[in-house]
Amino acid sequence: MLEPILPPWVAVAEAFGDPPEAALLPAEEAVVARAATRRRLAFTTARHCARLAMGRLGLPPAAILPGARGAPGWPPGVTGSITHTTGYRAAALSREALAVGVDAEPHGPLPAGVLARIATAAEAAALRRLPPGTHWDRMLFSAKESVYKAWFPLTGRQLGFHQAEIFFEPDTRSFSVGFLVPAPEVGEAGAAGFRGRFAVGRGLLATAVAVPDGRTRHAVLTSAIRAR
Repeated sequence: MLEPILPPWVAVAEAFGDPPEAALLPAEEAVVARAATRRRLAFTTARHCARLAMGRLGLPPAAILPGARGAPGWPPGVTGSITHTTGYRAAALSREALAVGVDAEPHGPLPAGVLARIATAAEAAALRRLPPGTHWDRMLFSAKESVYKAWFPLTGRQLGFHQAEIFFEPDTRSFSVGFLVPAPEVGEAGAAGFRGRFAVGRGLLATAVAVPDGRTRHAVLTSAIRAR
């Protein structure tokens, strides 16, 4: 789901279920010692995926503990994101990104009344113009989750649903992001990198944002120029 919509400098690992070999490290065990079975399984498999992705980056296994507002705590020099929903868990990590945010959701409509709480008037109008066959309301919710997961580690601040506007481009399976609040911690270059992609399949939808840092951005631009 996620690997095709993320750049090659992001390592992805995913699971459509909970493999028996998934296990927690001792420090992680303490976090979910009293959790319900469903929560424990999601937490365990998501950490399993994260360690697989860490291995693909050449990193040793490490505990991934929740930090501020539940955001995963990554090893130094690594940024990443975790998502889990019914039947799916995944992690995306990079050593070359300023920020990464991913989210997966069931491909179904949002509960009644939720869209009005998460969409600006412009977003709601844009959704009505999109082609049928995709639950764009749920896609908007997922995209806002991905954007927030990338935003929070950079800023340490909340981002309300109405503080960023997202518009989908179905032909390229991508979306643009515009912040409606100041973002000095992100900077102009970082804000410009907040574009995302989406995928639909296997009863799920997924969204992803990977913001390149300065070195990666230079390499991406150079590669694009040479390809012309």
